[in-house]
Amino acid sequence: MLSVSRILVRQLPSRIARANYSVAAPATAFAPLNSVTESDITHFATILSPSSLLSTLSPTSTSPEELDQFNNDWMGRFRGNSTTVVKPKTTQEVSEILKRCYEKRIGVVPQGGNTGLVGGSVPVNDEVILSLANMNKVRSFDPVSGILVADAGCILQSLTDYVAPHNHIMPIDLGAKGSCQIGGNVATNAGGLRLLRYGSLHGTVLGLEVVLPDGTILDQLTTLRKDNTGYDLKQLFIGAEGTLGVITAVSILTPPAPQASNNVILALPSFDKVLPLYQVVKQQLSEILSAFEFIDRTAYDLAVKHGQGRALSDEDVEGAECFVLVETSGGRREHDEEKLSHLLETLFEADKPLINTGVLSQSPAQFSSLWALREGVTEAVSKEGKAYKYDISVPLSSFKDVVDGTREHLHSRGLLHDKAVKHVLGYGHVGDGNLHLNIVADAYLPEIEDALEPYIYQVVASHRGSISAEHGIGAMKTHALHYSKDKVSIGLMKKIKEMFDPRGIMNPGKVLE
Repeated sequence: MLSVSRILVRQLPSRIARANYSVAAPATAFAPLNSVTESDITHFATILSPSSLLSTLSPTSTSPEELDQFNNDWMGRFRGNSTTVVKPKTTQEVSEILKRCYEKRIGVVPQGGNTGLVGGSVPVNDEVILSLANMNKVRSFDPVSGILVADAGCILQSLTDYVAPHNHIMPIDLGAKGSCQIGGNVATNAGGLRLLRYGSLHGTVLGLEVVLPDGTILDQLTTLRKDNTGYDLKQLFIGAEGTLGVITAVSILTPPAPQASNNVILALPSFDKVLPLYQVVKQQLSEILSAFEFIDRTAYDLAVKHGQGRALSDEDVEGAECFVLVETSGGRREHDEEKLSHLLETLFEADKPLINTGVLSQSPAQFSSLWALREGVTEAVSKEGKAYKYDISVPLSSFKDVVDGTREHLHSRGLLHDKAVKHVLGYGHVGDGNLHLNIVADAYLPEIEDALEPYIYQVVASHRGSISAEHGIGAMKTHALHYSKDKVSIGLMKKIKEMFDPRGIMNPGKVLE
């Protein structure tokens, strides 16, 4: 085992002065929204089949318990009080539903797989939940260009399985791929594990079909790679979290499937080795590098504790402060393996080692098990306790400072113990500067939230970072948007919202206050 160097970590101060950000003036006040009535249910029944309409109101007879899965987020942190869930099967049905809601000023919450982390897909009050689950058909796929057109309710894993026989992959990959839907992915501009290689959905989405708040169908479902004809309207809906309209179909470019994929997990003696390692890996792997994932020691230990896999032996883990998972995807296995072998030789033979040890996958099963460890951190955290999740963008060099500073801040508040905060951990996508800061608590407590906010947002602002790298704003971060957006930006966002949704019915209480 190589010797472990000790480093001095610059601690962030427990208290950071509030950033001098101006908050935009409030948007034009929307008129109060109305609750769903029995006459609305009767009207929805003329649009939808009986199995597509769930409501506790007459003339239907759904129990409140049956609506729990729609009213609650999967973490149990956000809860709505909707009486009605509509599950349209066609774009026309979505249009008819929105026409009614627009006319009657009824709030609407579009809902995909409900796998989000910021409360964006559950009601704030008693809005209608519009589930896209029944819109799950592939409309077309061109195996030559790789362009896929699919309904918004298609599950990401199902689309992955659909294009696989044609030797293509989806450009996005998430831990929730077995439940999340492509429309929700686009609406939240989900990032995930492939962004380093294939870029964001702003680039891979070619077209959208969207139903606007008044029921108008906006057909931007192009399959063109190039279309330079003025404003690119679809971009407004990517990341808008359903606040401007309901995405009903997506045209997306799927890349060719790699002919060879490999991965390796590396144990590092200290965090200050991560950035030099990233530079070496980028230089030597170049075009075949597809992922570079960071996992701190606490996150790794929790994943192992809760059965997400054991990538390294106890001896290999000894002395490691953090871990990096590197993935390659290329066109010829021999070429890729040669590059990886040369990289590992360089790392092990270096005069000033960047790593303690590493394990290279030797089979498809080992490849999957290494990824299972990284993807399983989220599940392990949920098993360990109640999680406060912060998905932030900050400079790569500050990842550890942010995690350690948050831990010290909570300790100074007397909250770092088994009955309050049990763990503070970090992991994320080094390739795109995205840190997942998780605080694992015994229970959700007001004093913990008060300690975390606005502290974490102030830390992000001090680095000129983003309070949401990929999870979105939802209901959780509306009050904190000014830490990442200036007055002019927020003012323009509010004008866009008012133009598309003058009655304020679309996903109220999300993104903008």
